[in-house]
Amino acid sequence: MFPEYDVIVVGAGHAGCEAAAAAANLGSKVLLVTMNMQTIAQMSCNPAMGGIAKGQIVREIDAMGGYSGIVTDESMIQFRMLNRSKGPAMWSPRAQNDRMLFSQKWREMLEKTMNLDFYQDMVKGLVVKDGRVKGVVTGLGHEIMAKSVVLTNGTFLNGIVHIGEKNFGGGRMAEKAATGITEQLVSLGFESDRLKTGTPPRVDGRSLDYTKMEEQPGDDEIVGFSYLDIPKPTKQRSCWITYTNQAVHDKLKTGFDRSPMFAGRIDGVGPRYCPSIEDKINRFAERDRHQLFVEPEGWNTVEIYVNGFSTSLPEDVQYEALRIVPGFEHVRMFRPGYAIEYDFFPPTQLDYSLETKLIKNLFFAGQINGTTGYEEAACQGLMAGINAHQASKELAPVILKRSDAYIGVLIDDLISKGTEEPYRMFTSRAEFRTLLRQDNADLRLTEMSHKIGLASAERMTKVEEKKKQVEEIKSVLSSFMVEPGSVNAWLETIQSSAISEKQKAQKILLRPDVELPDMMNTIPELAAALKTIHDRFARAGFYPGKV
Repeated sequence: MFPEYDVIVVGAGHAGCEAAAAAANLGSKVLLVTMNMQTIAQMSCNPAMGGIAKGQIVREIDAMGGYSGIVTDESMIQFRMLNRSKGPAMWSPRAQNDRMLFSQKWREMLEKTMNLDFYQDMVKGLVVKDGRVKGVVTGLGHEIMAKSVVLTNGTFLNGIVHIGEKNFGGGRMAEKAATGITEQLVSLGFESDRLKTGTPPRVDGRSLDYTKMEEQPGDDEIVGFSYLDIPKPTKQRSCWITYTNQAVHDKLKTGFDRSPMFAGRIDGVGPRYCPSIEDKINRFAERDRHQLFVEPEGWNTVEIYVNGFSTSLPEDVQYEALRIVPGFEHVRMFRPGYAIEYDFFPPTQLDYSLETKLIKNLFFAGQINGTTGYEEAACQGLMAGINAHQASKELAPVILKRSDAYIGVLIDDLISKGTEEPYRMFTSRAEFRTLLRQDNADLRLTEMSHKIGLASAERMTKVEEKKKQVEEIKSVLSSFMVEPGSVNAWLETIQSSAISEKQKAQKILLRPDVELPDMMNTIPELAAALKTIHDRFARAGFYPGKV
């Protein structure tokens, strides 16, 4: 029934989708096995991609030929560039997405990918011989053989869902857990442990009073994530901001005695940087309010994601507390928030290729390695897919260093330090962050990816054109002399020191408070000299900033 594959990918979340696409696009014959074909690339938690450091990761995935950036651009309902008030290295793109459209676009792209097959079934074990993986065993009893296997099981390995005093097996709400893999891997010598994550209630947007909230519109300029020319939306949906208060906290506390977290029914460690609302009011008792982001789930749905209200308290307590939040007085709840506890494998058991040390040609990617977040999972999937292909062809692995990419930082952190809590990427983790900007990921990574056969010729052509344009701009800025009289009045308005003699434009641009567009607006001659080059940059979706 099944041929032998080069690569089998287990799980079709963000890691699994990127892994399957990467291996197939490199030329491997790939099988993607998922428990439910209707939930491919499901946004299990908030319907958003990117953010601080995470946006840089999505850009890096795109620069290497992954799909996350394209799908994000094709399904976004709002775009914002975060940290604009800081230096360009801190700028981080973030998109609010249409949850259903995101999954649909991912499936469409995967179905259009050559060499990629699909099968719906649970993988309950691996075929291992002489220390090497040979295939997988499914719940229906099929042995499917492959040269390499990538496990991207997310939160499904022996997953348990917790809502108050209730708990039941599941990898997500209304989806069964995966069993068998953990037990087999432990019997083969692997170490496993438990982690926890959570999600907030989903509510009916028609029942909310937005006049009591602060509107958070998208940016006027939609930069997007992909370096390819993906059409951007012509309109955007706003998000909204509201706050908890002491009355909300007092109501939530009435359920603490039934909380699975406080009662000790959850053994796994939760994410420190995305705590539940009960954890926040317990740990930060001095704070009388916490910010909530009210996020639409798509273009054509009234469902709302209450970002910042993740909880596993009893359903009645969740509902009663929500009704005290400004704007939520008449809220109708679609489904409660819940916590989920699941198995993971400490990532120190992997090599830098994401191949396991104990079993050859077996790769782990995503939450199975202890990470949290779609972006962290997707970039691991990309690298595991690349290296599963390389291993199946007996080629050298592809390794990114910390100086190459945030992806390299993440993998190095996991492999060398491990993690005892869900790992999340921050700009502060990257010592080379001033070089690892969101706008230069293509300059850093596309050529390398093109050489191994992943990044397309179209992407490589765009990079070569960008390099040419950068050199042209540098040439103009290093030769154009600026007269004191043409800039001093403007420099005074931005509280920057006046110049007393002619200076090269390049030297003035190096000042931290000087931006190229403002400088061009001030000096028409410089604008004329750069106009053609600058327009080409804009059409390519790239803004050079400090050249």
